[in-house]
Parts: sequence; structure tokens; C-alpha cells
Amino acid sequence: MLRTQTSLSTWSWERIMKWLVLLGLVAFSECIVKIPLRRVKTMRNTLSGKNMLNNLLKEHASRLSQISFRGSNLTIHPLRNIRNLVYLGNITIGTPPQEFQVVFDTGSSDLWVPSDLCTSPARSTKIMFRHLQSSTFRPTNKTFRIAYETGRMKGVVARDTVRIGDLVSTDQPFGLSVAEYGFGHWRFDGVLGLNYPNLSRSGAIPIFDKLKNEGAISEPVFAFYLSKDKQEGSVVMFGGVDHSYYKGELNWVPLIRAGDWSVHMDRIIMKKEVIACSDGCSALVDTGTSLIQGPGRLVNKIHTLIGAKLWRSQRYISCSVVNTLPSIIFTINGINYPVPAQAYILKDSRGYCYSAFKEKRVRGSTESWLLGDIFLRLYFSVFDRGNDRIGLAPSV
Repeated sequence: MLRTQTSLSTWSWERIMKWLVLLGLVAFSECIVKIPLRRVKTMRNTLSGKNMLNNLLKEHASRLSQISFRGSNLTIHPLRNIRNLVYLGNITIGTPPQEFQVVFDTGSSDLWVPSDLCTSPARSTKIMFRHLQSSTFRPTNKTFRIAYETGRMKGVVARDTVRIGDLVSTDQPFGLSVAEYGFGHWRFDGVLGLNYPNLSRSGAIPIFDKLKNEGAISEPVFAFYLSKDKQEGSVVMFGGVDHSYYKGELNWVPLIRAGDWSVHMDRIIMKKEVIACSDGCSALVDTGTSLIQGPGRLVNKIHTLIGAKLWRSQRYISCSVVNTLPSIIFTINGINYPVPAQAYILKDSRGYCYSAFKEKRVRGSTESWLLGDIFLRLYFSVFDRGNDRIGLAPSV
């Protein structure tokens, strides 16, 4: 084991045993594990433009680049598009570093990865953090739970060095999962939350906030460019914006309130008729959600209008009529953002077409929507913590 002796000399056996007992009390009776993606090497290069970056990303699926933008450092970190369902980026945790592929998620605030304390027989099929192999690991006695739209997890808070490319956060609090449910079919290792710290379920400071507070990020901004269909080309950037990833000007939308990446949406239109959000509603701009989600009644209305029929858990439609379907327009802060049928109709593994609109599992007293990757593939998005706003512009 790497660095095991250093770790054991740092802690007493009594302290380790107490922490393992705590984890045992937290864990469920079994852990449902996820299938890890094949690992790829991380590299760095200094680039002057997006075309060069895309050429390099075609050769290396997980390469970091850093360019200069208006005198400040802009870190661009590559993401991999997995079948238009999820976008993954590499991070490392520990000393020496252990690598994980995580979802960079604006809908949550916590960073967590699987731990080696899960006793499922299938644990060997999954990438896990091995705490005894890190000389900089520090345990805590805090536990937490998170429920997502697609699953839930339970874990403990620990501290260690976390790296996103060349961005380094030492003694970063993060979660180690000891139980996960509902993630079995998703091919990611963990989640890196980019929402506001007040939404942290573990009570830990999010990594973006820690990097910002320590001056590692020159501007309190991050942005996403999500590629369409191809695996490579998607990026998350920290500390500024590369203008070559979008067309025209950014349209800035104020948040409903500081503390959540939700904006006010004016209406949803099809064929010049308002079909949802008729009195205005909220919309969470969510990079961790693959689809567009809304209230069941209104999602069903959209499915009726486009002729999508329920079969099992999806709403299917004949692929032959996709090109005849109208765009659905989301009006935000007075600006129309069309989503054409070629974007909101997807194909499953058998080649059948289905709708990307889905009912939200979590219901609220007011109308709210989740604008996920279906929307964000069309529109470059900037998340400005300094001014509590989101910028949107058509992607290149």
C-alpha cells in the first residue's frame, strides 16, 4: 500500500479504530456500486485558442489547459460527454493523488466520492478512495446524507488535498460515501457540487468557495460549454470566460436570490402559445441534470402536444416525425431561448426516439423547472458568484 506507514504513524491505532467504528455505524447493510469509466491521463498545455484545445482533446480525453483572459488566469478543464446523458471531469484526491471521474453539478454543493469502507461484493468493480494510502488524509466525526433526483447517498466528512487540474485545495472537506442507492446505471465515481455553500448537506465549504477565498481563482466565475454528441470538446472553466465558445453577447440573468442558481422564467411557448409557466416560474440551471424537468401536469401537456406516448418509464415518439415538431421556447428575462425538437428528442440504445422532458420527483408549492444538459448544450452558461447572476449565449 502506498504511504500506509506514513498514515499509520500520523494516527494512533485507537483513533483509526474509533473512526472505522463510526463509519460502520453510518453504513447501510449494503452498497450499490456504479460502473467506472476507463481511466485516461491528465495533461497540461498552454493554449491560445479554442481550435487548438479541441484538437488536443480529440487526442487526449482528459487534458487540462490554461490560457490568459484579460490579465487573469483562466483554467479550462475538459469534460467527457457520455452519450449525451452525463458530462464527467477528472479530479484527484489525496497524497499521492487518487483519480476520480465526477459530475460537476450546479444543482448541489457537496463534493463526495466512494470510499473503500463499502462492503458490497461488487466493490472491486468501482473506483474508491483508499484513505490509508493518503498521507494528507484527516478524518472527522461528521456524517451526512444527500438525496438527488436520481438517487441518494450517505457518508462521512473527511479532509484531504483535492486537485482540479492545476487548481489545488489543501485540507479540503469532502464526503466519503459509505452507502449509495439509485446510481447503479450511472457511469460516474462521484459528484463535485458547484452551488452555493448554504445548500451544502454536509456543512462543508464547497471547493469553489475555498479556492475563491484563498485567491486561487482570480474572478469568482465559472462557465460550461457542453458538446453535442461527440465525447470530447466539453469544458468547465474557472476564473473567467473564453469568448470563443459562444456567439454574440452574454445575456445576464439575475438570480431569484443569492444562494441558489435559480432564475425567474417568464414563460414556455410552443407555436406562439404559452404552454407552461404562464404566470412566471423559477428555473434551476442545473449541469447535473441531463433532461428538462418540470411539474408532472405540465410535462404531460407537452407530451400530448408533441404526440409522445408512454411506454415503460419513457415517452416515445416516432423518429420519422421529429423534424416536423416545433421548437419549445423558454423565455428568461425577456430573451427567448428556443430548444428545437432535434434537441428535446433523444434516441435510446435501440435507436428509438423519446422525449427529454420529465416529471420532477420533488414537488413544491410553486411551479419550478430544471434546465439540464438538453438546454445547456445549446447555450453556453456562465455562473457569476460575484454578482449573483447567470450569463447565457448561443454555443458555437
